[in-house]
Amino acid sequence: MTYLRLPAYVSRCLVKFFVTACLSVVCLAQAGTYVAIQQARVSGLRVLVARSHEPSNVLLTSLDIMLHDRSACCGPDSALGDGAERSDPSSLKDVAAKLQGRHLLGDGRPIMVTAEYLDPATINSGTLVATLHDQHALLMEWNSHVYVCYGVTYRSDYDFRSGALLYTILKFLLLDTRYSDSRRKVVFNRETDDWSKVQGMLRLTVAAQ
Repeated sequence: MTYLRLPAYVSRCLVKFFVTACLSVVCLAQAGTYVAIQQARVSGLRVLVARSHEPSNVLLTSLDIMLHDRSACCGPDSALGDGAERSDPSSLKDVAAKLQGRHLLGDGRPIMVTAEYLDPATINSGTLVATLHDQHALLMEWNSHVYVCYGVTYRSDYDFRSGALLYTILKFLLLDTRYSDSRRKVVFNRETDDWSKVQGMLRLTVAAQ
């Protein structure tokens, strides 16, 4: 077998390069972060369009899509229909207050509704991602209009030193129930859209009693 003999200065350069590369990899693994761009989204949502552009109709239709259950909301004689109609459609905080608690289905069976209003300043990215991965949509109020939030694009950062996994929301994937055409799907981009115009989000869970 014939070996290629490199000049001494070339050998020293190659050794220095490999040592530097190996140290860089070790430093990245020990002190750096692993970054990945991912999506969490709810599938199988019904395609419903509000009867009009009135905020109350938009809210009822959005709740109907969000909950997957017309006996809960917002079909005829639904448990939450009256509360939703009495709430201020421009305030998800008021909607949460009206829907929170025990309600009766049309056949008399009781349900417990947990309505959680999420203030924009306290929205937890990890909780939001987990909620969507569990196939639960949310409502989002932006520019005084209610949208169904069916997904997010997010960045996950894994810190090798602490073992912590951090989520950063990049985009909110929204449905505008006023429309059935290309205007129906809307994206809120955290880099280009004004977060101060987001009034909050609403998360609902319904459980039989």
